[in-house]
Amino acid sequence: MRLIISPDYDSCSQWAADYVAYKIKVARPTENKPFVMAIPAGSSPLGMFKRLIEMLHKGKLSFQNVVIFNMDEYVGLSPDDEHSYHDFLWKNFFDHIDIKKKNVHLLNGQTKDFAKECASYEKLIRSYGGIDLLVAGVGEDGHIAFNEPGSSLASRTRVKTLNKNTIKANARFFDGDINLVPKNVLTIGIATIMDARDVMVIASGDKKAKALHEAVEGSINHMCPLSILQMHPHALIVCDEEATSELKADTVRYFKENEEVKMPQKKR
Repeated sequence: MRLIISPDYDSCSQWAADYVAYKIKVARPTENKPFVMAIPAGSSPLGMFKRLIEMLHKGKLSFQNVVIFNMDEYVGLSPDDEHSYHDFLWKNFFDHIDIKKKNVHLLNGQTKDFAKECASYEKLIRSYGGIDLLVAGVGEDGHIAFNEPGSSLASRTRVKTLNKNTIKANARFFDGDINLVPKNVLTIGIATIMDARDVMVIASGDKKAKALHEAVEGSINHMCPLSILQMHPHALIVCDEEATSELKADTVRYFKENEEVKMPQKKR
């Protein structure tokens, strides 16, 4: 696991956007062999979205041959509901980039058959050859997508009931009213996340410090789903200084030194 420690959220967002752009460009995607991503909704990726949009408008990046899956959705909300992740992702990202509509795949929170929707989603991901880069945020309790503490580390896309802490945390998107937050969601599973060839998690702020500590310095534990990334061959966490407040000083120093770019001395 790599830990990229940046000064603040803006720096995290820039690093994350640069990484996404780099992975797309290196892949040289085509219509017949697109670059496949999974992205989250919520506040964590907003800065990254903004910078990716800027890159596109400057002609430095294109999403023409990129396929994108979302990671979760509230059950019962229509796609045009302002609180749905479908609406959030279109308004904050898809509407501003050159992605083809047929290349956007979002979970259907209004499905009448949860099992069929989830199985079809997994099948669709496999039909593209899997996810090349999965970008995620992390909850205060270490949940990734909506895989909350106690989730099976072998889980796949499924319907989940949210715990009280997550409902309380997400109430900020529902005018602070916990009664308006849907209690059930569809979410990709931890095994689905682990199947991605590359995983990048954005963690910003001191509220994420406990989860980061448990994921980086603790053992792999289903009570901190993020900790499973210790087993991923190509996982990295982009975080700011505040999010490292519960890490040991030696741990922070190690990862900072490990990521330093040592420029060669010029010959005189």
